[in-house]
Amino acid sequence: MLLSVEDLKVSYGNIKALHGLNFQIDEGEIVCIIGANGAGKSTTLKAISRMVPVEAGTKMTFQGNNLLEFAADKVVSKLGISHVPEGRRLFENLTVTENLKLATFARKDKDQIRLDVKRVFSIFPRLEERHSQKSGTLSGGEQQMLAVGRAYMSGRKVMLLDEPSMGLAPLLMMSMFEALKEINQEGTTILLVEQNARLALKFARRGYVLESGNLVLEGPADELLENPEVKKAYLGG
Repeated sequence: MLLSVEDLKVSYGNIKALHGLNFQIDEGEIVCIIGANGAGKSTTLKAISRMVPVEAGTKMTFQGNNLLEFAADKVVSKLGISHVPEGRRLFENLTVTENLKLATFARKDKDQIRLDVKRVFSIFPRLEERHSQKSGTLSGGEQQMLAVGRAYMSGRKVMLLDEPSMGLAPLLMMSMFEALKEINQEGTTILLVEQNARLALKFARRGYVLESGNLVLEGPADELLENPEVKKAYLGG
């Protein structure tokens, strides 16, 4: 088991966002969490990457390490867990290449960094074409490519993806998920949250369904695709 989450609880003031989630991810998997807006999907990823505080009783381990003992920056630099947030959060005044290299601030392996930049450009050829362009001037799809590329550069054991299809045209959306599959096949475990439930379940191996801060269903992705409750709530029929 790569990542284990037990009794994950998060509150924002008096509002309970997560009510005690339990799930696990094995190495090399693609796992998705689906649910409506406000279900707690983004909060789940933020809790794993230590961007929001968790409540007493929560247990999270990664490769046997207690995640609660790591600050957010060390989750990336020491454990290799990268986070592609909703909204991308790029440095808009920096170029594509500068954004990629900035993600390697904690790395010392200069030769591998150069190879990784080349690999990002081979996965996303459009980024190579735009390598000297300020990221704030990129299209939405190109910015999403750069956000994923930046995560690739910073830590590749696990990639947490928050709504990677948001704002993308259908063709670009499929291209993005093909690229993510390629990254997964190279050994990166992927956990993504998605409102596009059909796309997420076709992409993932396993899935969890989150409602109002509670996990209500889980199982193989193909079984969830055929589940009547999932169909009715998330697949339009």
